[in-house]
Amino acid sequence: MKYFFEHSRSFFLHLTPHVLRQTIALMAVGMFALLPAAAMAATDELNIAAASDLNFAFKELVGAFERQTGTHVKLSMGSSGNFFAQIQNGAPYDLYFSADIRYPQQLMEKGHAQPGSLYRYAVGRIVLWVSTRMPADLGKGMEVLLDPAVRKVAIANPKHAPYGRAAVAAMEHFKIYERAKDKLVYGENIAQAAQFVQSGAADAGIIALSLALAPTMKEQGRFWEVPRDAYPALEQGAVIVKGASNQVAAHAFLSFLQSPAGQDVMQRYGFAVPPSGAAQ
Repeated sequence: MKYFFEHSRSFFLHLTPHVLRQTIALMAVGMFALLPAAAMAATDELNIAAASDLNFAFKELVGAFERQTGTHVKLSMGSSGNFFAQIQNGAPYDLYFSADIRYPQQLMEKGHAQPGSLYRYAVGRIVLWVSTRMPADLGKGMEVLLDPAVRKVAIANPKHAPYGRAAVAAMEHFKIYERAKDKLVYGENIAQAAQFVQSGAADAGIIALSLALAPTMKEQGRFWEVPRDAYPALEQGAVIVKGASNQVAAHAFLSFLQSPAGQDVMQRYGFAVPPSGAAQ
């Protein structure tokens, strides 16, 4: 190795400036070609943490965004509250999409989000969902949950999932919570609650409309939309995380979400969307 470096040094010293520049450029190209593809893509990766009610809508959005920009998106789905705690503890996300705008507002207030990046991107809705196996009369609305045939009711954990809190509020609104609370089974997030009722582990569920509108859920069950005045508005917000490693792509994704194509996807999954550029 010592011999190689000594003779290489001698070789470079005898090159003319023009030839030296060409040689170095060719060597750089050769070294770049040897880099693993993953290493080259790492600088063009966008890391998104998103509430699980966005599962189907965001898979469509991410696919379209990747095709349009060439940026690889790493999409993590889960409960808004858990992501909120992770980001406060330094989790390396670039963008955070919460099902409750209060979480990103708090991140902004505590200095964990890029100033001015808060965006109210949607308003969510909840539905009462049962599978086609259940002979429940959805015309009864929430009263269905009191039917003796309904032994387990799936909702998201209200401790950290906004849709779980909305479900509890709706049951309280219809004055059935105290009679139905012993039937409740809790998903870690709203997607898991939907899986419980879809798989038959629960007989009914209060889930996000955005999940109920997914093709598999529409094929396997039916739903009753809970009146919007029965629970607090599910205003959903996003922020760019402070210290995001790919701020350019983060801004680009937010712009894509606000575009007509992005808004169309969100509306097809039942979200009410604000005017383009609306922020809080």
